Amino acid sequence: MNKLQNTTLYLIRHAETTWSSTGQHTGITDLPLTPSGVIQAKKLKSRLNDYRFSEVYSSPLQRARKTAELAGYHPTITPDLTEWNYGTYEGKTTEEIQQKDPHWNLFVDGAPGGETPAQVKARAQHLLSILKPGHIALFGSAHILRVIAACFLNLPLKDAAEIFLSPASISILGHEHDQPSILLWNDIEK
Repeated sequence: MNKLQNTTLYLIRHAETTWSSTGQHTGITDLPLTPSGVIQAKKLKSRLNDYRFSEVYSSPLQRARKTAELAGYHPTITPDLTEWNYGTYEGKTTEEIQQKDPHWNLFVDGAPGGETPAQVKARAQHLLSILKPGHIALFGSAHILRVIAACFLNLPLKDAAEIFLSPASISILGHEHDQPSILLWNDIEK
């Protein structure tokens, strides 16, 4: 039996920052939430009110940590949830990067001067290996959460490019007929 068989993961992307609103890759740059992001994070509190988590984890970066706190949680901080280090691509949009490298795919190519896909996958797998059964909330950034989803679902890492996460979104991973499954994806306030 899969160690995560009795685990439900709630992937909660941090609320808006200036760079998330412009589509810039925000890896290890520690940006605060925008005023709109603060409102989004506070609204997560009522959106998550019906869920009871056995554990709550957050990236050490303030955008994720503050989102968790404004949503009413005191998360355990783990570096495994730190966003992808984009190296020389930090602060650039995908369009800017693809002007120089038209076929660039973060989940296949990684980032020059930053992390490789294998390094980020190793962090995601480490986090999944230490989780206990239960309902677990993970507050983080889009790309690391997508890698965690791919690992949980036993998908090739390149498939993480096919799934999208909006700021302040809630996604749920669990099991259906003993198979890892997406139970909810990219749910945002309407």
